[in-house]
Amino acid sequence: MKSTVNEFRAYRAEMNERILKSGFSDFNKFFALDNKAYVNGALNAKTKELMGLAVSMALRCNDCILYHVDRAIQEDATMQELYETFNVALIVGGSIVIPHLRYAVEKMDEIFSTKETQERENKNEI
Repeated sequence: MKSTVNEFRAYRAEMNERILKSGFSDFNKFFALDNKAYVNGALNAKTKELMGLAVSMALRCNDCILYHVDRAIQEDATMQELYETFNVALIVGGSIVIPHLRYAVEKMDEIFSTKETQERENKNEI
């Protein structure tokens, strides 16, 4: 079953909240560690998101791929930067990554299209 990026975001937020409110403190510790790994440091957040994307593609995790494509675009990754990241993942992971490459490109297109529509609407409001 296909879902939109917005459906994914809503589901992810809902389930993360459920998990973090479970009372099992180890979940909270891991989520905090994961969040901290992607903040600006010697490497900026965009670079870290692109790294996470390449690894997610090589590991063939579509939820992870969508999350990192979305976050990389939020961090102002360009289409060319994403293509180069996809290529690294393809080289590292081999041909088994191709279905996940298709998925990544589909979701990238959806996110950029939505972003462009929102920017046009915002520009028309001014």
